[in-house]
Amino acid sequence: MEKILIIEDNRDLNAMLVKFLQGCGYTTQSAYDGVSGEQLAVSGDCDLILLDIMLPYKSGDQILQVIRRTSNKPVIVISAKDMIGTKIDILKSGADDYITKPFDLGELEARIITNLRRYQSASAKSETLSFKDIELNVQSKTVSVGGNQVILTAKEYLIMELFLSNQDKIFSKSNIYETIWGMDYLGDDSSVKSHLSRLRSKLKEAGGDEYIETVWGMGYRLKK
Repeated sequence: MEKILIIEDNRDLNAMLVKFLQGCGYTTQSAYDGVSGEQLAVSGDCDLILLDIMLPYKSGDQILQVIRRTSNKPVIVISAKDMIGTKIDILKSGADDYITKPFDLGELEARIITNLRRYQSASAKSETLSFKDIELNVQSKTVSVGGNQVILTAKEYLIMELFLSNQDKIFSKSNIYETIWGMDYLGDDSSVKSHLSRLRSKLKEAGGDEYIETVWGMGYRLKK
C-alpha cells in the first residue's frame, strides 16, 4: 500500500486530503510546516509527496530543492498560485506535477495514480545500480565489487545506494546525515565520517580501488 506525504499547513485541507486518500486505499502522513515537512520528505518513508508552496518556516520550493538532491520520488505541488510563470518555475525545479487550488479530488487522484505508475515503472527498470565494477541490487539490498559480495551495515548500504543513485552529485556531511539518519544535522560529523571511512575501506579492500573521493570544502562523491 503506497504512502503519501501531505505537506500542507491548512489543517482543514490537510484533514480532507487524509480522509479522501485513505478512502482511496493509500496510507498517509501529514506535516503542517516546512521544517517538519522537509524532515519527513528526506527520510524516504513515502512513495509520493503532495507539497504546498506557502508554508511556515520553510517554503515548498526550498523543500523541493532539498528533495531533488537525493531522490526522484514523485512530487505534486498543490498551490493557490496559478500564474503560468510560477508553474513553469516549479516544474523546472523538479516537481512532477502542479495542481491549482481549489481542485477536484477526482482529478487529484488521477494525477497521483499517473505519477505513481510512472515512477514505479522507472524504478522497476533500475533494480541494479552500477558504477565501475560495483553492483548494487536494490531488491536484495546487496553490494558486490568485481563479483564479490561486500558485507555492509544498514547505514553503509544506504550511503552506497545514495551515491550510486546520484552519480554526479557531491554530498556534504549534512546532506548525508539528514538523508540517511532522517534528522537535522547539528554539526557533529563523527557518525558520517566513521561510516564513510568504513565503507571506503571495505570497497577498496574488495576492489583495490578508491571509489569515493573527498571534494575539499564541499563533501563527497563517486570517484570517476
